[in-house]
Amino acid sequence: MLPAVVIASLWITSFLSVLSFNLQSTPILFVLIAVFFRTFLQTGLFIIAHDAMHSVLCRSNLKLNNTLGSISLALYAFLPFSNCSKNHNLHHKYQATQLDPDFSSANNKGILSWYFKFMTGYLSLTQMGMLLCSWGLLWFAFKNVTPSAMLNVFIFCIVPLLLSSIQLFIFGTYLPHRHQGAGEAKQQAQSLELPALLSLLACYHFGYHREHHINPSLAWFELPAARCRSKELAISGELN
Repeated sequence: MLPAVVIASLWITSFLSVLSFNLQSTPILFVLIAVFFRTFLQTGLFIIAHDAMHSVLCRSNLKLNNTLGSISLALYAFLPFSNCSKNHNLHHKYQATQLDPDFSSANNKGILSWYFKFMTGYLSLTQMGMLLCSWGLLWFAFKNVTPSAMLNVFIFCIVPLLLSSIQLFIFGTYLPHRHQGAGEAKQQAQSLELPALLSLLACYHFGYHREHHINPSLAWFELPAARCRSKELAISGELN
């Protein structure tokens, strides 16, 4: 629970801070760092919700677990927790088949078309409308605070959300599952060969995807240890 509290607190604090920036007097390097940081925290919101989908965010209280997951997805992009949870459970149950909502069919394996399918599966017109309204309200709320209010909303809200969706797709869907063909559900997802720190920065260890599918009850920060155990077992098996 503590990692989720830290991520959410940093997201809220940074959200309120960056929108008041005057970009006319802000160094470009600082802006780039802020965008990277906001993207990382934006992805963190989805990771929190992802743990909640597997009931591991708050193991002792399912109602609180689902409530926190719903709040995280609402902050992320007004996504409905029940629908996302249903789709994600289907992804685990019917991995790499036509019933997997996150998997691209055999005739639709291009990365761009797969990304489009991935996005439309989660972001409906209703959510898009709510996002547009929220961005407009943010501009209205901060337009008297800084002359760059509209640009701030674009750079620190819209861009991080777009980059986060690409990050989740690349490291959590495309790279781990691209080798799997329709009907090959028994074939496990791949884990990315990344050191722990780079794996964290890439997508909160979502790249250790084989371990996640084998044991979805592990929280995101427990995946590096699981990955180490998998590699040790693989080495042991080769030696034997």
